[in-house]
Amino acid sequence: MTPRPGDNGQAPRDERQATFRFYQELNDFLPPERRKIAFPYRFRGTPSVQDTIQAIGVPHTEIDLILVDGRSVGFDQLLFGGERVAVYPLFERLDISPLVRLRPKPLREPRFVADVHLGRLARYLRTLGFDTLYSNDYDDAALATISATDARVLLTRDKGLLKRSQVSRGYWLRHTDPRQQIAEVVTALQLSASARPFIRCIRCNSLLEPVSELAVRQQLPVGLRGRYAEVSRCSGCAQLYWPGSHFDRLRALINEIIQ
Repeated sequence: MTPRPGDNGQAPRDERQATFRFYQELNDFLPPERRKIAFPYRFRGTPSVQDTIQAIGVPHTEIDLILVDGRSVGFDQLLFGGERVAVYPLFERLDISPLVRLRPKPLREPRFVADVHLGRLARYLRTLGFDTLYSNDYDDAALATISATDARVLLTRDKGLLKRSQVSRGYWLRHTDPRQQIAEVVTALQLSASARPFIRCIRCNSLLEPVSELAVRQQLPVGLRGRYAEVSRCSGCAQLYWPGSHFDRLRALINEIIQ
C-alpha cells in the first residue's frame, strides 16, 4: 500500500513536515488521535496552508484565523517545512481584530441554502423567518454556486461540499436530528436576535401577508370558517396559515430554541 502524507514511518527524501494544532470545534473534523494536540503532518512540495488544512480534513469555511510560527497568515500562505501552524474556528473566543481574519464579514441579514438531506431544518429556519433555499433537486455544484453567487450560508452534513473553493460561507452540522440541528445553528451562528417567527412560508420560502378571512373563507376548512378576522397567505404559492394546534407546537419549539 502506498503511504499517504502524514502516515507514520520513514519519510521519503522529498517530503517535508509541519506541526499542526487545531482548536475548539475544529477538532470535530479530526480522528481521535489528532484532537486537541499538536501533531506532525508530512507533505510534498510547497502547498498552500489552505490546501494542507483541507487535506487533513478541515473545511476552510470553518476557519477564522491561522497562525504560522505565531504570525497571522492568509489561506494562500505557502508551507516549506518546519512550521508550527495553529488553526482557530470562526467562533473561538479570541480578539483577533488586528490580525488577518479569513472569514467574510457576517451577512447583515443571514440567508441560507440547505443541502438535500436537510429539508426539516430548512422548514424550521423558515419558521424562524430566515430566508432559506432548499430543493431535493440541488446537486453539489448547484449548492456551491447558489451559496457563492447569492451570498448564502451553505448548511450541510457533507464535509467535502464545504471544501469546494467556491464556498466561502458554510457550516457543517454536527447533529442529525432536525430539532437538535436548528438549536445548533441558532447557537453557532448567533441567530436569536435576528429571528422573526411566522413571517415566511415554510413550503416555498416566500413572505407571508395578512389577508381578510372573509376573502379566503371558501379556501379554509369548514370548521375554521368565521373563527379568525385575518389569516396569513403566502405571497408566492398562496398557501394559507392560521393559528392552530400546530402553531402552538411551533411556538413552544421557538421558545425553547431562542433564549
